[in-house]
Amino acid sequence: MTEHLDVLIVGAGLSGIGAAYHLQKNCPDRSYAILEGRETLGGTWDLFRYPGIRSDSDMYTLGYSFRPWTNPKAIADGPSILAYVRDTAEAYGIDKKIRYRRRVERASWSSRDARWTVEARDTETGEIVRLTCKFLFMCAGYYDYDAGYTPEFPGRERFRGQIVHPQLWTPDIDYTGKRVVVIGSGATAVTLVPSLAERAAHVTMLQRSPTYIVSVPERDRIADWMRERLPIGSAYALTRWKNVLFSMAFFAYCRRFPEQAKKFLVGQVHKAMGNTVDVGTHFTPTYKPWDQRVCLVPDGDLFKSLRDGRASVVTDHIETFTEKGIRLRSGQELEADLIVTATGLKLKFLGGLQLEVDGQRVDPAKTMTYKGMMCSDVPNLAFAIGYTNASWTLKVDLTSEYVCRLLNHMRDHGFTTCVPRRDPSVSEAPLMDFTSGYVQRALADLPRQGSVAPWKLYQNYAFDMMTLRRARLNDGALEFSKR
Repeated sequence: MTEHLDVLIVGAGLSGIGAAYHLQKNCPDRSYAILEGRETLGGTWDLFRYPGIRSDSDMYTLGYSFRPWTNPKAIADGPSILAYVRDTAEAYGIDKKIRYRRRVERASWSSRDARWTVEARDTETGEIVRLTCKFLFMCAGYYDYDAGYTPEFPGRERFRGQIVHPQLWTPDIDYTGKRVVVIGSGATAVTLVPSLAERAAHVTMLQRSPTYIVSVPERDRIADWMRERLPIGSAYALTRWKNVLFSMAFFAYCRRFPEQAKKFLVGQVHKAMGNTVDVGTHFTPTYKPWDQRVCLVPDGDLFKSLRDGRASVVTDHIETFTEKGIRLRSGQELEADLIVTATGLKLKFLGGLQLEVDGQRVDPAKTMTYKGMMCSDVPNLAFAIGYTNASWTLKVDLTSEYVCRLLNHMRDHGFTTCVPRRDPSVSEAPLMDFTSGYVQRALADLPRQGSVAPWKLYQNYAFDMMTLRRARLNDGALEFSKR
């Protein structure tokens, strides 16, 4: 017989473990399970194994609201974050609810039965496992776990060395004493370069255009001070709000005064680098701050490796790969033994899940997002996706709380179905106002957002906290019904 559950969570990463906690706490009468396509939990923090892997935001906001981050490092390494997620799952018994090697491929909604039929492939045997649930909560992240994005580089097959994408990094990759070229200038690249430079003969960061990079302390001195004087929970909550408010204020400043913000950010790089690097060429972007995500480097480690001569930065376009390395449009050739293509992610909405509602295939690109977590005309389904301008977990925590409110409201009023109904008068806009390549490549396949609430995606934690925790559920856009 097909197993039936009240709630099915897809994904056992940072989002899925958090969703399970909120479900256990706020909806203890509901049965649930987590389906995870891989053989272990942790999601991103288990998948990525490249040197120096770390958080790109502070752990006091990337950590869960309900479980204090106690490690002294505010910008933490990947293994520490993975241990934190695993410890959280074990502490609340969530690990016992995870079913591994279950890759969800298809979900079909029946209005007659008011339930989803979910098909997951057993990645060991290849068999299809079917389950049914009343509510489907997608916590599978937003990118393709199988492969990252790599452009078509001319002459790639000619290169005699090794080429690797950071997403596919394995422990046997040896870079000790070798010449390494890292293609890219985003968060992954600025993490890799100083870490590789510790053992490599030399590391070159090859970028097509500069990115805004800001140095932040690896440890939060105010957090350390409060931890010594206050209970752990109180110190964590205060630090979390301090960092939330600061990041909101900085983002607002960048949006309102982009030229002043640009001058400040580039000025900080000038102070760190002095005359050792041409900051105008290599660290002065043409776009406005926060049109793309600002990269953090803890204690200026990237700048230190550049000052020490262990690494260098080149801003140019690739003409072709050669036997020995990469030839640039300028005519310069970068010799390399290892080339790392830190060229971004492939976005994959809902983990590539095929959706059907009453026998009709759902095209996510033709839907509109409701409160940034549901799709128009798709019943009893929510997804967890974080902020682009702040820590991922801030939005995911709020989303999980809202889903629990929704489930309890439906139980209390005898409803079996909830579905956002799109207002035809609301105009469309791209889901994310972000110029990063990985976003632009995927926008055509993603749902749209609307011009007004509750269809607009605000990217504002304070606003979302008020609306998702306090606003009434029966808002005219969300339709409730009984089977």
